[in-house]
Amino acid sequence: MGSAAVYHQSNLIVMYGNNKRMIVKQIPVNNSLRNYMYLIACPETLEAVAIDPLDHALCLATSEALGWTIRGVINTHEHFDHIGGNEEVIGATGATLYAHHMAVSQIPNVDVGLKAGDSVQVGSTVRLLALDTPGHTFCHTCLYFEGSDSDAPALFCGDTLFNAGVGNCHNGGDPKTMYQTFVEQIYTLSDVTKIYPGHDYIVNNLQFSLDREPENLAAKSLLAAMEQWNGDDHFISNIAMEKAVNSFFRLDSPSLIEKLKLPGQPKAEDVFLRLRELRNNW
Repeated sequence: MGSAAVYHQSNLIVMYGNNKRMIVKQIPVNNSLRNYMYLIACPETLEAVAIDPLDHALCLATSEALGWTIRGVINTHEHFDHIGGNEEVIGATGATLYAHHMAVSQIPNVDVGLKAGDSVQVGSTVRLLALDTPGHTFCHTCLYFEGSDSDAPALFCGDTLFNAGVGNCHNGGDPKTMYQTFVEQIYTLSDVTKIYPGHDYIVNNLQFSLDREPENLAAKSLLAAMEQWNGDDHFISNIAMEKAVNSFFRLDSPSLIEKLKLPGQPKAEDVFLRLRELRNNW
C-alpha cells in the first residue's frame, strides 16, 4: 500500500500545520452503523472539540482519560447517529454547539451556524475550516485542516466521503448534488489529504469496488489487509489512496465503465450516479 496508507497506534494522531500541531483521537462506536466520533485537541491548551459525539459516555470518558477539555461540539449533519450524544456532552462540559447553518432548525440548541468559509478555533493552535458539502443531506458540513507545505492536511468528512466509498443520498439528500460537491470540493483536494469519515464501511465498500473493477490490484491488496485487521488500530486513508481504490474516484476507468453497461459514451456524472444507485442495494 506504500506511502498512501497511514496507520496509527491507539488511534492517536499528532499532525502539524503551519508549524502548529493538531491531535486527533478517532473513536469507534460499538454499534451496528459502525460510527466514528472524533476528538480534536490543541496540544498547548488541551482544549478540544468533539465531532459527532453519538456515544456521549465514551466520548466524555475518552476526553477525561486524555486530560482534554471539550470546548465545542461539531455536528457534520442532522442525522440522529451524529447528534445523539449532543445534550449529554454539552450538559457535562458547557461546550458550544456548531452545525451547518441550515441545520439549526433540525438540530436542537445549535449555538453557531456554519457557512462555507467559517472556521472553528480549537485552543491556540488548531483552526478547522467549514465546508458546505451537500449531497448526503443539504445540511452537511465537512471540517478541513489546511496543513502546510511539509505536513498533510485533513478532512473530517462525516457522511460525504468514506474509505473506498461515498455517502448515500436517500435520507434527505440528492445524488446529483453529491456529485457536484465531489467535483467542486473533494476531487480538488491534494493527494496527501487524510480523510476521517463518519463510519467504518471500508470492507463492504472495497467489495463493491472490486465487483465493479475486479482487476483493481490496489483494492484487492487493501481488502486483504482489512480482512485481517486486528481491530485495535484504525486505517487512515488519504486522497491518493481513494483515487486507487474508490470506484467513485475512478469514473474514467474503461473497465469500470464497461462493467456498468451504460449506453453510448457516458459522462463522469452518469458513471457516478449509476455507481451510487448500485451501491444503494449492495
